[in-house]
Amino acid sequence: MRSDETLGLFYGFVGVAAFALTLPATRLAVADLDPLIVALGRCVVAAAPAALLLIAARARRPTRVELRSLALVIAGVIVGFPMLTAIAMRHVPATHGAIVLGVLPLATALAAAVRGGERPSTGFWLAALAGSALVVAYALRQGAGALHLADLALLGAVALGALGYAEGGRLARTMGAWQVICWALVLSLPLLAAPLAWAIAKHGLDASPSAWAGFAYVALVSQFLGFFPWYKGLALGGVARVGQLQLLQPFLTLFASWALLGERLTPEMLVFAAAVLATVAIGRRMPVGRRAR
Repeated sequence: MRSDETLGLFYGFVGVAAFALTLPATRLAVADLDPLIVALGRCVVAAAPAALLLIAARARRPTRVELRSLALVIAGVIVGFPMLTAIAMRHVPATHGAIVLGVLPLATALAAAVRGGERPSTGFWLAALAGSALVVAYALRQGAGALHLADLALLGAVALGALGYAEGGRLARTMGAWQVICWALVLSLPLLAAPLAWAIAKHGLDASPSAWAGFAYVALVSQFLGFFPWYKGLALGGVARVGQLQLLQPFLTLFASWALLGERLTPEMLVFAAAVLATVAIGRRMPVGRRAR
């Protein structure tokens, strides 16, 4: 239904806004903390409120079929994406990471077609390709562009993040949005606790307040609260369609830097942002077939 798509786009935008500071916050955190501690620690910390919420709501346990889907969510957004982006942010600036955000929406749409049974039209794919090309072009023009070994980690993050988004959005249609991320966090805890303890013993936890602030953001917002509206939006509006809102994420990051830090907005950035917004608007008008619940 059109109303579901509109509501899904609203929730999806809230989720993207929450994720907009993930890469800068990760870069702050890994300036002093080992990437393994940041990647695993953010999930372990987020698992605590997730468990409390599941207990308070008396949430039902996942079925065997849902557990298989949750395993893909864990591989994608609990382990894979945080781990690989944390490694990359140790070696390249956050602006360079914009290339991840430039191709992740397209990869998410591909994952939705493979895993979620969605069938985007040719017009949708053309709009998605145009939007991705604009974001990547902007990232390259801003000096993010020379290829680096860390790009292998970023491209791996794209693949795993797209899988986790698509599978989580599909699963949220039956489980509920917040239950998906909460169960994924809780179920991943036994897998992450021992490696995290080893990393802490080896590297320690001595870090500046800014590093801890970045860690707190990625743990409580990027890894937990941001997924509530994000998965709800994907479930309501469709993974492929709502996933294209990620194209706006680099520009939301820049707008936040302007509003909070006083950084300068350039005319070029505003032009690129408007062009990307146009591709999202065009894509919204293109049909996307969806399998019934």
